[in-house]
Amino acid sequence: MKKGLLALSPLVVFILLYLVTSIIARDFYKVPITVAFMVASAYAVVISDGIPFTKRIDIYSQGAARGQMMLMIWIFILAGAFAHSAKVMGAIDATVNLALTLLPGNMLLAGLFLAACFISISVGTSVGTIVALTPIAAGVAELTGISIPMMTAIVVGGSFFGDNLSFISDTTIAATSTQGCRLSDKFRVNAYLVFPVALLMLGVYIFMGTGIESPRDIPEVDIMKVLPYIAVLITAIAGMNVMAVLTLGIILTGLIGIINGAFNIFGWFQAMGDGIIGMGELIIITMMAGGLLELIKYNGGIEYIISLLTRHIANKRGAEMAVAGLVSMVGLCTANNTVAIITVGGIAKQIADRFGVDNRKCASILDTFSCTVQGLIPYGAQLLMAAGLASLNPISIVPYLYYPMALGIVAIMSIVFRYPKKYS
Repeated sequence: MKKGLLALSPLVVFILLYLVTSIIARDFYKVPITVAFMVASAYAVVISDGIPFTKRIDIYSQGAARGQMMLMIWIFILAGAFAHSAKVMGAIDATVNLALTLLPGNMLLAGLFLAACFISISVGTSVGTIVALTPIAAGVAELTGISIPMMTAIVVGGSFFGDNLSFISDTTIAATSTQGCRLSDKFRVNAYLVFPVALLMLGVYIFMGTGIESPRDIPEVDIMKVLPYIAVLITAIAGMNVMAVLTLGIILTGLIGIINGAFNIFGWFQAMGDGIIGMGELIIITMMAGGLLELIKYNGGIEYIISLLTRHIANKRGAEMAVAGLVSMVGLCTANNTVAIITVGGIAKQIADRFGVDNRKCASILDTFSCTVQGLIPYGAQLLMAAGLASLNPISIVPYLYYPMALGIVAIMSIVFRYPKKYS
């Protein structure tokens, strides 16, 4: 037990150093998140006794540079280049003006949430949705006086609607394949939870939007400048890889910007370079988080969580709670909802079979709780990406993440009250 707690302690150090001190200071910019990860990482290396120091550094480095971490970093680089060159070229301003022209002020919040839900269920990825919509959301917020963290949180929340529900989402595929059920069956179970929450949030955003007025004298929209974002949305919905989507967006932004005289080729290069540099902190955080979590895994932290949560299962409700707790805790320790599902999927299947849990319900629990946790942790790829594109501290977004919070509450209630009955 002591070894397991010690393995998890670097995560506690990070939380205490960053969250607790920031709350005490009432300022989430007081302790840079990079410093919190650096201290927690150094602590994790020090407590990993029993192996040579160079081996500890190797394990940390492998975690920082493993495939999924590097993929996120490449996406951050491309997103930074696209977002900043689009801003310099005028694409963001034009797209924001188009949104303000099409949507009345009182429907801006609800319209943004619906757009995020639609794109995410079409694309099957939360990251792609966040890349496409966050700059627009931040631009609308600046012009209307709406809270930028809240507008960003609406996009993040809507992005997890599709991540959790889409047939082509990694989490859906991982959950159904580990539990041996069909995609359509898991969709039906999820629909009982997700659609009521999404409708509730839509109502909340319509109510919150009452009184919001679009700014007067909106400039005439230059459709040519909107084309990069239209292309990004269409190709993403068509299923193109997110890196290819961003590359296309960068090329279109450069061509249109040069044609319109917004910049010359060297100005385009400068805009892309500035955007990449602006993503530097996110890249550092991603690598340090990957290394820290790899050491936690190597030292037995995840195995300890699994053994702790599966020790006292007595009935079907307890089995479902154990599966939910497992995937949530592993999600906290890996900062990747798909990896969390794959990690505990086999154990969850054994628990479900032993206690008679419907495999469709088990797949739904894995997917829903993993997405809920991923949608709330400030060091996950989605919140880091959103914070970077909106120039925010990721913690400032968390209080406004109403959709993931509501989804988590409904998911817990579905276990406690045996809902939906058909699958419980």
